[in-house]
Amino acid sequence: MKKVRHLLGISGGKDSAALAIYMQQNYPNLEIEYYTTDTGKELKETYDLIDNLENYLGKKIKRLKSYEGSNEAPFDHKLKSLMGFLPSAQNRWCTKYLKLDPFEKFVGDDLVISYVGIRGDEDREGYISRKSNIQSIFPFRKNIWSEDVMQKFLNNSNLENLMNFYSSLDLGSKKDRILEIVKTPISLDFQLSQKLNILLDLGIIAFNNAVFSFLKTTSYPLAVEEEFPLIENKDILVRDDIFKLLRESNVGVPGYYEKIDFEVNGQIGQYARSRSGCYFCFYQQKIEWIWLYEQHPDKFQQAIDYEKDGYTWIQDETLSDLIKPARITQIKEEYLKRSKRNSQPQSPYLIDILEDAEGEGCASCFI
Repeated sequence: MKKVRHLLGISGGKDSAALAIYMQQNYPNLEIEYYTTDTGKELKETYDLIDNLENYLGKKIKRLKSYEGSNEAPFDHKLKSLMGFLPSAQNRWCTKYLKLDPFEKFVGDDLVISYVGIRGDEDREGYISRKSNIQSIFPFRKNIWSEDVMQKFLNNSNLENLMNFYSSLDLGSKKDRILEIVKTPISLDFQLSQKLNILLDLGIIAFNNAVFSFLKTTSYPLAVEEEFPLIENKDILVRDDIFKLLRESNVGVPGYYEKIDFEVNGQIGQYARSRSGCYFCFYQQKIEWIWLYEQHPDKFQQAIDYEKDGYTWIQDETLSDLIKPARITQIKEEYLKRSKRNSQPQSPYLIDILEDAEGEGCASCFI
């Protein structure tokens, strides 16, 4: 029987770092391999966080790189082969070639459980590999299982098995209600998401045990595991819990999340970065580009240097135009107006204001 590998990717962001800490604290007996995919274009704070995590975990985080035989940074190597064609939201070649490809090469044909740091207060699925030997698990969420597993588990064609899985469990006083929901088929009036949420509300551990029994009948990696400790997990972690884990572990919060004051026309505002990943990430808001220009002018200039042959990081605007004084003032003023509408005074982090931006992007880069 093939051994299942347990992998956790470190993006350099808050959520994946907090997940590594959480798993070490709660599941120390799981033999988790930690890795990071390095484009060669991350900020120093990203590499500092990875070093701090290694010290906390007491084990090395494997550095994965595309084009290992090249003398150039992976991003530069691939960019040259594409004749300077920059990645964009419409063509995210950086994610495929610099993140996913080295990860899937690292995995090979091994059976793998991949732990993903999407929080309980986020409404997104994250990266799901198309390779059948890789299964994603989301420990921070109420539902730790991936969407593809839920589609099969709750499918009407699986109703008889679903009843058998649940009937074998001790459901206590909620048994009749749970079985009533279990045997109700999905329809236009009772959608999969409704059935899923009701069953979770009626008992997370019972739901997880039923799913685990179902997985035994499939070709998913967990089918070969005798036990899986996370089926007993009821924790739901949200943004505040993430920062608490980072601080209390002394791993620390990456410096780019910390607010910095700026002044515009007599008004005081604060900005920061909402994401990990490359310093020139095209998913950045314009206020984040201004943050980069003012806080890391050398990196901003390097980003400008990539803009040539008609390719730009921002649609319809060059970085050189973005930093003209009048344009900087306009961006800051617009950001201040928006932050006054959206800010949450109790939170010390700007990502509460940049919440919309945090939900965008490639999950493999930003989790």
